[in-house]
Amino acid sequence: MSDLAAARAGSAESTAAARNLDELLMASGHERQGGDTCTICLDYVEWPMIEHSKMNMCCMKRVCNGCVLAARRRGLLDSCPFCRTPPPTGDASLLAMVQKRVDKGDAAAITFLGAKYYDGELGLAKDVPRAFELWTEAAELGSLEAHYELGIVYYKGNRVEEDKPRGIRHWKQAAMKGHVTSRHILGAVEGENGNQQLAVQHWMISAKMGYEK
Repeated sequence: MSDLAAARAGSAESTAAARNLDELLMASGHERQGGDTCTICLDYVEWPMIEHSKMNMCCMKRVCNGCVLAARRRGLLDSCPFCRTPPPTGDASLLAMVQKRVDKGDAAAITFLGAKYYDGELGLAKDVPRAFELWTEAAELGSLEAHYELGIVYYKGNRVEEDKPRGIRHWKQAAMKGHVTSRHILGAVEGENGNQQLAVQHWMISAKMGYEK
């Protein structure tokens, strides 16, 4: 096979793979990911989740406000409603909790620590390469939030060379597994590119999963 023929064959395979990925994208991820549920009652947390639930750093488990209230009424005022661990006493204590989960290969903890390195929080020096390393590891472990964060920084070129296709691939990986905000942002990208019908399809999926935006 000549070099030209090989290049054409490779291009055709790449196009077919992209088409198959897009078909899978639209056919899957119509249910919210398991990480959107309360660890105690197992109900999906209402959007925006940050207002209706709490992520406990000791165990990296999400607990809805209703279960937090129920735990307090039972006298669990100074411990995690899920694992009963006392709350951290400061940044160093919080970081130690997170690092303990990171050492156990907890994808949510690795994603969280990546964000702290990216922004230079909890007493950590800002270290963007370390943040990318952690987010990449977490994504490989199945963290949809890590895929979302990588999508943001690559698409927008935030502290890294802009790579919009790479960013979109991360969002697609997350959206196919029920990451609602990744699905929503894919709709925005398609709308910006003039693909209004496809944008509406993405937004209809995210709206049916309770995402009001």
